[in-house]
Amino acid sequence: MHTIASDSLASLWDEVFGSQPDPDLWVVIATLVAALAVVVPHTLWRVARNAITIAHEGGHGLVALLTGRTLTGIRLHSDTSGLTVSRGKPHGIGMILTAAAGYTAPPLLGLGGAALLGAGHITALLWLATLLLVAMLVMIRNAYGAVTVLVTGGTFVLVSWLAGPQVQAAFAYAVVWFLLIGGVRPAFELQAKRSRGGAGDSDADQLSRLTHVPAGLWLFLFHAVSLCSLLGGGRWLLEV
Repeated sequence: MHTIASDSLASLWDEVFGSQPDPDLWVVIATLVAALAVVVPHTLWRVARNAITIAHEGGHGLVALLTGRTLTGIRLHSDTSGLTVSRGKPHGIGMILTAAAGYTAPPLLGLGGAALLGAGHITALLWLATLLLVAMLVMIRNAYGAVTVLVTGGTFVLVSWLAGPQVQAAFAYAVVWFLLIGGVRPAFELQAKRSRGGAGDSDADQLSRLTHVPAGLWLFLFHAVSLCSLLGGGRWLLEV
């Protein structure tokens, strides 16, 4: 019995953390085009942006925990905005890193995903994404947010358990392309809002008050992280 259990665990370990064959180049290009088709048109982006908001608020929450703050809850709203609340010192490096994690989280998650896919770890990416979504669900404090995370997490579970290797690969590449490309647009949207005198309490403005560094420089950081992640991640994805 012990041997059977050990063999089963070893088999599961190999399945999750082993490498899978790279998809054909046409699949990588097709998923890139699909991600662009979702991110660029405003109508589709209004819906798809909910997934970026999940990553954005998840970034705030994760860094809050990593810096020793107490995460009290996350809310996701139907207008694709969100709110992450944590307790701790209202200033200092922990608060600064937590505030900076929102706009940088989606592209950095995309970059990490591209690194996993570049190494052939398709299944590991799908399982890791599912675990992160489950962990986030525990901290959601409103119904819309719970439904959004459940639907997103459920999609990952269905693909991980029921889909074949080719579908899993296409789904994983589409998700990572979406994070990389979709991670670029929010910073430009924030820049446009600030140019019209709006978004006075944005992450960049909060960081400016915390650090006495102009909000424009923080916005530049968001642009730099997202664009560099897109370039680096895109290179890994296209090396099949």
